[in-house]
This record gives sequence, structure tokens and C-alpha cells, in this order.
Amino acid sequence: MDPRIPRLRRKLAAIPFQPLRSHSFGEEKHEFRLGPKLAEARVAAFEADQDIALPDAYRQFLTQIGGSGAAPFYGLMPLERCSLRVMKPRGEPGKPRGFDGRNPRGHGGDLFLHIIEMGCTDLCVIGVTGPLTGRILVGNGDGYWGPNVSSATDFLDWYERWLNHMSAGRDNRALELTSPRLLAHPNRHRLAPKL
Repeated sequence: MDPRIPRLRRKLAAIPFQPLRSHSFGEEKHEFRLGPKLAEARVAAFEADQDIALPDAYRQFLTQIGGSGAAPFYGLMPLERCSLRVMKPRGEPGKPRGFDGRNPRGHGGDLFLHIIEMGCTDLCVIGVTGPLTGRILVGNGDGYWGPNVSSATDFLDWYERWLNHMSAGRDNRALELTSPRLLAHPNRHRLAPKL
């Protein structure tokens, strides 16, 4: 077992009881609860059905921590709701690229799995093939913004960063965290959280 697993469990269990923690966008939906861990057979069946191998850190999270629920934005989607995407081809210079979920294998590009619900056409995906395998990206399906690649090396590091920033009461636009300090500020709508 990855040594980060028990640490993440402890940190997640403590978050709801920390009075000076940051507010995480969408926490009302998941309430910092996780769905049941997934059986290895269920994960293997999903991988066989999709003809992919899930990145190891994400797979460990699903089988050893929880299969859905508490995560940034609206939370980790159940595996059966996750869908493959491909990054749209480059268009005009400077124009962000979106993600396409229609026949992703037909595009021939690297594959990404939509794993976290963000709302509207915004997506949080994990690379499952290519040079970004295991990395988390956030972007917009239609290409209105992003995609932004997290500097975290894998899903467990990315998840722990969310917990650490929330616990420390930090603002983080990339993770949609708002600090108590910013919430209390009378001009909070004009202040932009720092990354």
C-alpha cells in the first residue's frame, strides 16, 4: 500500500471539523463523504470494457480509499459515470483547446478520463494514455478556457494538495478553494484568490 493512503484518510476525516479551513466549491454536494471502496474485479472490468489501464495512484484511491464522493469541485464521480475524452486538435494560436467525448478512440489522440464533476461544460480529467498519463487536467469541454495541467505528479499528490490547502485556509483558484479571510472581506467579489 502506498504510504500516502492512510495519511489521506486521516486528513480527509479531519477537514469538516477545522473551523478555519477553506471553503471548497461543491462541498455541499459530497459533504466530505466517500463512496465505498471499489473491488479490484470491478475496476478490472471497467479497464477491460474501456480497453485502458487506470493510472496506479488513481486506481489505488478507488480501491483503498473510496470509489466516489469527497474531492475538489462537485466530487469524484462513480467509475460507471466516468467517460473517455480526447483533447481537441489545436486551432487558432492562443485559443484554448477543449475535450471531445464523442468517439474518442476515433480521434487517435491521447485519452483522458473525466473523473470529477465541475459543472456546465467544465471538466476535470486524468490522463490515461500518452505523456500526461496519471496527471490531472482541468479545462472546458468547449475550449472556453484551459486546459491546465496540474503540477502534482499523480492523483494522490493532487488530492493531498487539495486537502493541505483547505486545511491551511488558503485560497486556490485552480482547486476552487476560498479562504475564511477572503470570505470575510467586504470586497471579496473584487479580490481574486492567488494560485
